[in-house]
Amino acid sequence: MTMDVSYVARNVSLPDRFRDYAQEKFSKIEQLSQRAQRLEIKVTKQANHRHSDGNLTVELTVQGKGKVIRAEAQADDKFAAFDLAFGKLLERLRRLRDRQKDRLHQRVSVADATAALPVIDPGRSLVDQVVEEQAAQDGVTAESDGQAPVKIRKKVFPARPVSVHDAVDAMEMVGHDFYLFIDEDTGQPSAVYRRKGWSYGVITLDAEHPDAEPQEEEIGYRAATV
Repeated sequence: MTMDVSYVARNVSLPDRFRDYAQEKFSKIEQLSQRAQRLEIKVTKQANHRHSDGNLTVELTVQGKGKVIRAEAQADDKFAAFDLAFGKLLERLRRLRDRQKDRLHQRVSVADATAALPVIDPGRSLVDQVVEEQAAQDGVTAESDGQAPVKIRKKVFPARPVSVHDAVDAMEMVGHDFYLFIDEDTGQPSAVYRRKGWSYGVITLDAEHPDAEPQEEEIGYRAATV
């Protein structure tokens, strides 16, 4: 399958030399993602007061059967910006490919995975049940003193407010199924997560309105405007 490649240029021209340079690297994308159907290359030049020539941003977006992988980088030269963005894109595609391989190898039915687990009585304390199970394995009489081998590990990470889109990108970079962050638009603690079909979801905690009804809305991922 051949990828459909499109170019978007804003405030900058894209010579044939740049297009030929990019095309030489497309095979690397197809090697890492055989389902890649479309590649968008967007080059934007933004003028500012410090640099008369402005800054160049290259954004690369790969789409294929519900999956969207994106990377971007900035430099004073379009070729340099492209190389930086392309390196990030390949790393994310490589992580995705490896993650899919791991899931394929580790796939097992729920029944097989939980066959050896004891049945939990929902009407009794989990602590008491774990203590009794451990005592039965050790061959002693169980007496719960409120302590059980049920551990909760707590980690605290520094948080820098970011956008929902940047949180999705960060989640893909670390290869996790969810990512905690502070929403820069609302200042509220939130979490993005991966849903079925390679769509994403975000959950936000609203401490200011604890009795309010949950609200839902749908937003586009970095919706492009040309």
